Amino acid sequence: MIDGYTKMKMSKWSVQDQAYFLKRVGELLSRGYPLAEAVESLALYLSPRKKQEIIHTLSELREGYPFYKILKDLKFNQQLIGYVFFAEQHGGLAASFQAGSEMMLKRNKDMQKIQKIFFYPILLILITGFLFLFVERVLLPRFISLFQTMNLKTNFFVHVIMLFSDVAPILFYVGVVIISSFVIYYFLKFRKLPLLSQRKIIVKIPLIGRFFCLVYTHYFTVQLSYLITSGISIFESLMLFEKNIHQPFYQEVGNYLITMLRTGEKLDEVLRSLSIFDQELVQIVKHGQENGKLDQELFFYSNHCLNVLEDRIEKTIKTIHPCLYGIVGILIISMYLAVLLPMFHLLDGF
Repeated sequence: MIDGYTKMKMSKWSVQDQAYFLKRVGELLSRGYPLAEAVESLALYLSPRKKQEIIHTLSELREGYPFYKILKDLKFNQQLIGYVFFAEQHGGLAASFQAGSEMMLKRNKDMQKIQKIFFYPILLILITGFLFLFVERVLLPRFISLFQTMNLKTNFFVHVIMLFSDVAPILFYVGVVIISSFVIYYFLKFRKLPLLSQRKIIVKIPLIGRFFCLVYTHYFTVQLSYLITSGISIFESLMLFEKNIHQPFYQEVGNYLITMLRTGEKLDEVLRSLSIFDQELVQIVKHGQENGKLDQELFFYSNHCLNVLEDRIEKTIKTIHPCLYGIVGILIISMYLAVLLPMFHLLDGF
């Protein structure tokens, strides 16, 4: 790359900006634009800093410098770079760019939903926590002592508050122990494992493991389908995975599959031994090889994985949201009534 380009301070591209840029490049390519002209046209719509960065890349692009390497220098998301890398191998730039960007935009949108789901309840929980400490440490002790002097029974909601005050510290310490254990395990063992072994552990995690399994399966099948559609054999396609140094995990996957295929194993049987992928993939590959339409079977299955992933995220959101607000609501109502009901008792006494 040009020295001035490598020395200039890079601007921060958000994942959304990256995805929209790549999507528009794909749209221009589908209209017949050469890649360099498509990038040059889109540079006109960017901020001055980003426009300058793109202009610095055009000379290298016109000289045949791989586009995925340019995106790597621009600090683009690794998964988007992977889409571009494979697209430059099979030649379907327009379709791959648009598919990759759409996938990242959907994922970014889902992440924003999840952040919103947890942000507001957590903020509400913190505020409720401070209110709870005030009620439990200041107001309730006075009401309880007053009840005792007047020989009155404490109401149900006071018992709820007291029970929660006894359970909360235990839950807190248990949470601290669990989190500390995970942190210690991560630094002492997990991060030292090969990436493939790490992912095998991740997909076994209850509740969230299934999400990761679908993500890995979707990406692998959509890239493999594009490569096979372009006329590249399965073995050569897996070799391209192995050469993709920008995504070390999928590089390890490619290396593992190639090693097993060289021993005479069938692809569907090798995939059965990989727990990182959805096990339905084994039947899809077997069926696709039998009917000679493996590329189409993989493409449809990749879309199926994406749809299942989105459905699961939506269902999880609809489940978690009411539960969080329900717990906070019960606690707030209990505090309110624990304070209000004793006041009614006192008024009845006059």
